[in-house]
Amino acid sequence: MPATLSTPTDRISVTDSATTTENFTPGNVTPGDAPDHTRRNRVVINLMLVATFVVILNETIIGVAIPRLMDDLNITASTAQWLSTAFMLTMAVVIPTTGFLMQRLNTRTVFVLAMSLFTVGTAIAAIAPGFEILLAGRIVQASGTAIMMPLLMTTVMTLVPPQSRGRTMGNISVVISVAPAVGPTVSGLILSVFDWRFIFILVLPIAIGALALGAARVQNVTEPRKVPLDSLSVVLSAFAFGGLIYGLSSLGEAAAGNVVVAPWIPITVGVVALGLFILRQLVLQRGDRAFLDLRTFTSRGFAVSIALMVILMGALFGTIILLPIYLQDVLLLEPVQTGLILLPGSALMGLMGPVVGRLFDRFGPRPLLVPGTIVVSAALWSFTMLTENTPWQLVIVAYLALSLGLAFTFTPLFTTSLGSLKPYLYAAGSATVSTVQQLAGAAGTALFIALYTIGTVAATSNGVAETTALASGVHSAFMAGAILSLLAVVAAFFVPRPDTSMAPTGAPAGH
Repeated sequence: MPATLSTPTDRISVTDSATTTENFTPGNVTPGDAPDHTRRNRVVINLMLVATFVVILNETIIGVAIPRLMDDLNITASTAQWLSTAFMLTMAVVIPTTGFLMQRLNTRTVFVLAMSLFTVGTAIAAIAPGFEILLAGRIVQASGTAIMMPLLMTTVMTLVPPQSRGRTMGNISVVISVAPAVGPTVSGLILSVFDWRFIFILVLPIAIGALALGAARVQNVTEPRKVPLDSLSVVLSAFAFGGLIYGLSSLGEAAAGNVVVAPWIPITVGVVALGLFILRQLVLQRGDRAFLDLRTFTSRGFAVSIALMVILMGALFGTIILLPIYLQDVLLLEPVQTGLILLPGSALMGLMGPVVGRLFDRFGPRPLLVPGTIVVSAALWSFTMLTENTPWQLVIVAYLALSLGLAFTFTPLFTTSLGSLKPYLYAAGSATVSTVQQLAGAAGTALFIALYTIGTVAATSNGVAETTALASGVHSAFMAGAILSLLAVVAAFFVPRPDTSMAPTGAPAGH
């Protein structure tokens, strides 16, 4: 039953597979219609949650395998980290195009496209004979993952009313935060028995199953319309995001003497391209033709939430890639031990997601964000004290604290950022949130590895033992994260509660 959700500022088209058409408002839905909408909404959202968990899991599943890959493929840490960085960078470049895709195509079509790309990329990685093909598979995987995240977020914001969004976003935060956090544990368990290729071989049937189930069960909940795609914006975004991330990654390679291009060159290209990209969007959005609508940043709640998200996502992904290197190369633990050490924190983050969602619905963002960011900062400062003699039990405690703090921040940030927007900006806001999330993750990964490499090289040049030098590099990376976390604590005090009066007035009942 196609439907139109009326709002004071705009209209959001919502459709399913039925053939009749009418305006959906609280006044004209019969009692028998509401359960049908609720059931359909739950099926669509739950299927997307499962698929999103699978695709995001692969974002960090390679982390624990990095030391093994460095040995098997004869590559350095700076090169190996591209298996994570290129994944996130590809997502950052592709995600802005999802706003175009979601407006031009039906929900089911976009879902099938995303899962098909992810499945093909997983197959390529599973049979990769070397680093180059493995990297190509990761890039194709990332293209599918990039489409799935904004699709999930936009669908939730369209279908779920404001009073229930905290609970639903709590479930999404489980996916967004726990999937990448549990990746190292899954990887460690696989590597304890199998070759690294089985990281992808074992995921492949799950991806195929999710694709088949989604193709059969996902309903169309948006009405396609013709919108233009600005090719120049796509090119500028690729140079902007690619230049910045490549430049940051090159800092570590330059310190090790392995860089081909001086880091300042791609960073400069990235900054210039980013400036041109922003100017291009400001011009295009005057006629509602922007590739990435920047009017979202006129909302204080959105802007502050995004700034806070950059710091926290960078810290999370930087920690996820650096801790396995520390545990295996400094403390000399096995991959399976590394995965199990990180498991309690991942489990805690998952358990807290729904709880934090309910707390958000009751208290709003600030009572959760302030203590959450303080705990995150304390955990990162504790990581700066890691040495070659630190007991692994202390790593578990510190990672548990980090996971707890992040659990109290992600749900409020995702809900507040999108809930602060007018409905016609939901798609643009979802794309922006997902783009920033991946850019922050890629930048955090690149920055942590670069500082780790620089610190290790500096310590090695002073003639210290290898494990001591590696521990020194870990200290340098976490020190930068700890300092940045202080900015997050300050920003948490300025996140406002979303104005629910801007939500669609006729939104179907959610969960």
